[in-house]
Amino acid sequence: MEPKYKRVLLKISGEALAGEKKVGLDDDMLNQVALQVKSLTELGVQVAVVVGGGNFWRGRTSKSMDRATADYMGMLATVINSLALQSAFETVGVPTRVQTAIEMREVAEPYIRRRAMRHLEKNIVVIFGAGTGNPFFSTDTTAALRAAEIEADVILLAKKVDAVYDSDPEKNPRAKRFDRLTHKDLLEKELGVMDSTAASLCMDNHIPIHVFGLSSPDNVLKAVYGEKIGTIIE
Repeated sequence: MEPKYKRVLLKISGEALAGEKKVGLDDDMLNQVALQVKSLTELGVQVAVVVGGGNFWRGRTSKSMDRATADYMGMLATVINSLALQSAFETVGVPTRVQTAIEMREVAEPYIRRRAMRHLEKNIVVIFGAGTGNPFFSTDTTAALRAAEIEADVILLAKKVDAVYDSDPEKNPRAKRFDRLTHKDLLEKELGVMDSTAASLCMDNHIPIHVFGLSSPDNVLKAVYGEKIGTIIE
């Protein structure tokens, strides 16, 4: 069976990388993600990754700091996660480049769209770190922006929860699960899957979003084959 998508952007939340620990990095989770990405590259699927930084820093909860400073600290947290993912990917034999929106040449390439596209065409995984390089934009918006720029077929949104619900399923056992939604539903229902800027960007550029849980092995592979897991937004 052929994969449904040829080029994907995998968005991983920082919290998902923390596993059960909630903060920091979980080696088992990093290895699990690496093996799932390796299985995609072996199918010839081109993979780009955007990772959040919430396992190290959530700037919006800070009361004593201005938003711009808090957001820049969050961008640095995403670079920590990007380097950890790069190491995990290369440990299992997946060639990887990290590109950052804020220049830090000693540890990563600067983000250059054409170079990123060239890496992908050579089946090298590209991890985009440091968000968009601008405060006031989330890593969800980074995922939408980079997906549009590299002409990805889909955003694979790997989260702690296994689908989109009308409320937090951890707090509300009666939360209603959605199998399919439109981008407009995301905006109108305020479901909290991604922020409104990211959802609008995906809607304007006709980029589908597939939301699923990262903790189950092979979920990334199932999503790329278009299997009915999680929630599809298009």
